[in-house]
Amino acid sequence: MFLTVTYSLPKRQNSVEKVRVRHPTTLDIPGLTKSAVSPDGRIAQRDLGAKLVIVMVGLPARGKSYVTKKMARYLNWLQHDTRIFNVGERRRVAASGNTPRPSTLHAKGSSGSNPRDVFRQQHLANGHTNGHMDAAGVAAHILMNGGSAIESSPGSPDEVRKQDDTHITKVPDLILPDSAHSDNTEPEQQEALDQSAGFFDPSNKAAAILRQQVALEALDELLDYIMNGNGSVGILDATNHTVERRKIVMEKIRERAGPDLNVLFLESVCVDEMLLERNIRLKLSGPDYKDKDPESSLADFRARIAIYEKTYVPLGEYEEKNKIPYIQMVDVGRKVISHKIDGFLSSQAVYYLLNFNLAPRQIWMTRHGESEDNLSGKLGGDSGLTPAGHEYAKALAIFVDQERKAWEVRELDRHRQSHFPPQAGDITPPNPHINDEDDIIHKSFCVWTSYLRRSIQTSEYFDVAEYDLKQMRMLNEIYAGKYEGFTYEQIKDMDRDTFDERKRDKLHYRYPGSGGEGYLDVINRLRPVIVELERMTDHCLLIGHRSVARILLAYFKGLGRDEVTDLDVPIGMLYCLEPVCWDIPLSTKNHINWGIETIWRRLQGVPLLARNQGFRICPWVYTAARRFVC
Repeated sequence: MFLTVTYSLPKRQNSVEKVRVRHPTTLDIPGLTKSAVSPDGRIAQRDLGAKLVIVMVGLPARGKSYVTKKMARYLNWLQHDTRIFNVGERRRVAASGNTPRPSTLHAKGSSGSNPRDVFRQQHLANGHTNGHMDAAGVAAHILMNGGSAIESSPGSPDEVRKQDDTHITKVPDLILPDSAHSDNTEPEQQEALDQSAGFFDPSNKAAAILRQQVALEALDELLDYIMNGNGSVGILDATNHTVERRKIVMEKIRERAGPDLNVLFLESVCVDEMLLERNIRLKLSGPDYKDKDPESSLADFRARIAIYEKTYVPLGEYEEKNKIPYIQMVDVGRKVISHKIDGFLSSQAVYYLLNFNLAPRQIWMTRHGESEDNLSGKLGGDSGLTPAGHEYAKALAIFVDQERKAWEVRELDRHRQSHFPPQAGDITPPNPHINDEDDIIHKSFCVWTSYLRRSIQTSEYFDVAEYDLKQMRMLNEIYAGKYEGFTYEQIKDMDRDTFDERKRDKLHYRYPGSGGEGYLDVINRLRPVIVELERMTDHCLLIGHRSVARILLAYFKGLGRDEVTDLDVPIGMLYCLEPVCWDIPLSTKNHINWGIETIWRRLQGVPLLARNQGFRICPWVYTAARRFVC
């Protein structure tokens, strides 16, 4: 006798949008993963548990912006949409007297005087005659008003919280009379506020309210980007130097996003006096002190730091007691402390931060010399160099050797002229990564090639006694699968649909057939190469291929995903990359003569890398006259 049991399975949802995943799988890598809600492998908008908010912490001049920009560049390069929300930049705009952003400051009403002027008159009538405080109060008032005089951006708080020395209080909205509002008049340029050290003093209540409101607005925009936009990582770049401020940030995130969204506090600490002094002096070329007297600017910035130090509480006791994930980064990578790291993106952030350094060095990058398959236009293959390719390889070895020696001369000269403590007129103290001249003279030089013959042959003219040659499979050209060894014209004739598909979206296209790759595959296999280049303190030359050179340059240039696959990297183009600090303006590279009848000129249409990407790039072209031209 048999007993039949029938199970009634729950009816499946027709749409994945109806299912809310509280703890999603956070291993989302474009090109390597996909799911029903994420067919392209990117983090789905609904999966807050897979996203990340990074909250910066630290005193001024501790390298926070440097860290955030490098972190954003790395995560964006990995195809995780990342954006920085810098509170300092917003504070400068809000206090400068410029026209407020329409999205955050919008005057309502029919007609009348400018609301800032009306408030100034009322403020003066009430006996407040200090000009600096009047201006600060006006700006704070304009930023504070929520639903009457000024319409807030979506998601902005109804009340503005301000911080004093002991506790957090709520500040009621200040309401302008209806006659002060106008929609019909153009906003006028307003009086700029004094943003010297006194602006950051907690006793300057009006300025404190302004700074608090700007920070909350930045956080609201960050959460809109994460929750309603396509963002995977949002970085709040601000000091957040007190426990009270960090509580406000956490409360706002949990209030809007709930418990699922990952939050990581990242503190940059500088204990190396030379590094700190270098950072402080670099601030003199920043937006707060540009074109101002350097001595008075330096004194003012030191006074600002002293104000922050009075209330500064580093990460630690409070965060550990409340199980809040955090990272403390000491001296920009010399030491990294992590606590309760959770989530895929958080672990990627830690992995990347462990490999920071500020050592002066050069990273060279080029494609191999001309190959036999280049002449025929074939994809992939493993052909050798043509005679012209060998000529390029010989010239490359001679030129790089000359440039290596020239770099040593420049760095030795810079090191010998620097002083610590700095003397009058010094721009920056010595680099803390150089202890003595041996660190410059005895710096090693690596030459990395792919496993393919044309790349290896391009490196054969380097002296193995002076250069460390290494082959890396990660640097191989993109593999074209069943189309390996064909030309693009042949592919077009054989399979027009495949040809058109690749042309429409080269980034996400993958060559069919066994082992076929796409750009996303190459990005993922180049990740350890990027991290090693960030970690190492030696010089390095990479001899790769077109797709590899495009992807590596896209990282160092901070390019968007739409620019990667069409980046022009012709054979004979040699790039020199030198790490720079964020606030150092670009300067023309010193010219060093090489060969006979060498002509030095800056190539038109080949822009140098913007300084805020952390690397200065100088392109060199090997011309038909067998010389390198910059």
